[in-house]
Amino acid sequence: MSNDSLSSTEQPRTVNDYLDRLQIIMVNTTLPANIGSAARAMHTMGLSRLTVVDPKLPIDETSVSHAAGGSELLSSAVIAPTLESAIADCQLVFAASSRSRHMPRPVVTPTQAAKIMFDFIDTQSALRANDNNVDTSSDAVASKPNIAILFGREDRGLTNEELAYADYHIQIDANPAYPVLNVASAVQVIASFIFAYAQTHNQTADSLDENNDSQSTINVNLRQQWDEPAINQQQLQQLTQRTTDLMVQRGLANSEYLKSLPSRLSRLGSRLQLDQKEYQLLSALIAKLSKD
Repeated sequence: MSNDSLSSTEQPRTVNDYLDRLQIIMVNTTLPANIGSAARAMHTMGLSRLTVVDPKLPIDETSVSHAAGGSELLSSAVIAPTLESAIADCQLVFAASSRSRHMPRPVVTPTQAAKIMFDFIDTQSALRANDNNVDTSSDAVASKPNIAILFGREDRGLTNEELAYADYHIQIDANPAYPVLNVASAVQVIASFIFAYAQTHNQTADSLDENNDSQSTINVNLRQQWDEPAINQQQLQQLTQRTTDLMVQRGLANSEYLKSLPSRLSRLGSRLQLDQKEYQLLSALIAKLSKD
């Protein structure tokens, strides 16, 4: 799902350079019209990469009519069979969610999400531009940086399992009596915050909100120092599966009663924000322990 408009070693210089690194992913949509409306919202805010995961109905004439000036996004949209395949080469994943679910991830506002996205793009792009040792031909790093924003079904949003793929959950401030937006409206709101932040990204540094006193809240930390490229979602899920298998093998977990273990391991990996060298070290350690 990578985009070739900006090479893996080129640093972003314009708003479009940043926006080209973001992709909107709609999961299991019911109405083709909503896909078109989302495409229109994206085009209005400068976003051009749309992926639709396993839609119940294909993109059709109603999609085109609702897309208006954004109809070109529909012709270039990627249709993915599974969410896993859609985000396999992404290093950072956000999910739009109106409420916290089981095993919640750090929750951010749209503005906080935009800051995290753009700072991540800056650090990853600078790393590739300045490090001659980075092998940009490698499948693991060729498409970096690549960021996904997930949007769920019209009737029930994203499942717990789908939300667990995200590093951060984005929540839009809304009427507490009915804080539910139409999926295309949610795309419009979040995209507008991203576009607005893009205009001043190199001029101001908005700090993350630290006014949450909840004892159970997971702090949002953006890794500031990178000496190696970040891992992607496919690698994170592979590491989660290998760790789970090792724990079962060592009698630390029962394969029939894993419950939340894979989700907890995945969330741990997201918080650690592993790079390629750290991934290799952990993979080697797991391989060694699995053989002993």
